[in-house]
Amino acid sequence: MNKRKWSLLALVAMLLVPITAFAQELEEIVAPTGFMAILTIVPLVIVLVLLFLKVDMIIAGVVGGVIAMIIGGIGIADANKQLLEAIPTMLGITVPIINSAIAMAVFKSGGYTAALTLAKRGTKGKVELVSVFIVILLAAATYMSGIGGGSAMVIAPLAFAAVGVVPELIAAMSLAAAVSFTTSPASLESSIVSQLGGFEVAEYVATMRPYWLLFVGIALVLAYWGTKRRNIGFKETENDEYAEMNNGQLFKLTLPAIFLLFAVIFGPLVNQMIGVPVFTPLVYMVVTLVLIYGCTKFSMNQTVEAMIDGSTYILTRLFQVGIFLAFINVIAQTGTFAVIAGVAKEAPAAIVVPVAVLTGILIGVPAGAYVGSVLTLVLPVAISLGFPPLALGFVTMGVGLGSQMSFVNITMQALSSGFDVPILDVVKGNVKWISMASVLLLIISLIMG
Repeated sequence: MNKRKWSLLALVAMLLVPITAFAQELEEIVAPTGFMAILTIVPLVIVLVLLFLKVDMIIAGVVGGVIAMIIGGIGIADANKQLLEAIPTMLGITVPIINSAIAMAVFKSGGYTAALTLAKRGTKGKVELVSVFIVILLAAATYMSGIGGGSAMVIAPLAFAAVGVVPELIAAMSLAAAVSFTTSPASLESSIVSQLGGFEVAEYVATMRPYWLLFVGIALVLAYWGTKRRNIGFKETENDEYAEMNNGQLFKLTLPAIFLLFAVIFGPLVNQMIGVPVFTPLVYMVVTLVLIYGCTKFSMNQTVEAMIDGSTYILTRLFQVGIFLAFINVIAQTGTFAVIAGVAKEAPAAIVVPVAVLTGILIGVPAGAYVGSVLTLVLPVAISLGFPPLALGFVTMGVGLGSQMSFVNITMQALSSGFDVPILDVVKGNVKWISMASVLLLIISLIMG
């Protein structure tokens, strides 16, 4: 009865304060003891095993949730409330949805292809500089859209056409994509972190930005060094409509991308400096759409349709994670995460954050297709331990890095397709460099976490 009382109070808290509901719920649930403590972990283990076996995340969530309901005596009515609350809460994270949709419209209008063509002309045969620009382009595109796989699908074929297969470049693109979609103001991952942690997406993004820039910088160095040492030249491309354009025409095509990147990264700073919210989602959405219409071949109807179509990916993923999160919340009501957090508290405080980051990396490798779902499994324990946004960000970034050594990750599949190489070769090429980046992240989390 006492456990059900706490579960009911947690549900009430979720209904009253949806943005911080998960963090409050974890604080209120009392950890069971003895055999019951071991039993409550079983549903979580089953979910992890199913994800490792590449079972769809919703199926894994349903199986684990049903078992948790049996163990904890949770009724269908309570589980239904969790479902009806979790889905609209995830879909209510509007700014990432808007940013992702706008960025995909910029993608489709050809701004990134034009930018790469300009870079190829400007470097005058220095392929290593084009490789650097490719990584910058991928990082910027992923950061704006929040979708690593979508960015790679567009940019990888362009990189292959311009440079060819360079393992270090592919690894650099993977690294840049991982740290970008896990810290992006438009990504599913940032939405999940802020939702579970009970703070605004903007706070999380601002906290993680220096570390995003650090790892992107490392990716740039890797791309430059890897391409330089191979001493290759540009590949010739036939029937390239962008190659026939002059520099002025190409620059015009890139203006929507330049403006959106500025608005997303520097807009909040400008708003703070002038004291007036000029760069709001409404403003930069309208301005970007107008720029696409004025600077590209897209009509206004095509521009708006591209934005609406671009929202499909993140809306679908938010809906999917919302369903999965409902069942994870059901598992949480049995005290699973409270039990794990209690065990973790026994570890030396200095290594709690690095251990959590390492856990995220290791889980991200086999379950790389479901980074969002992995976060809903890993972060609740970190939240129970009182991790601040920075530490939660390190864990999230760790899951992202792990996913770049996974055969089932969308970004990895996109790179395999774009560079026309087996995904096994992509994974093998990434393991060395992504592992080194992971070690660096562990060191940073030990010092800063």
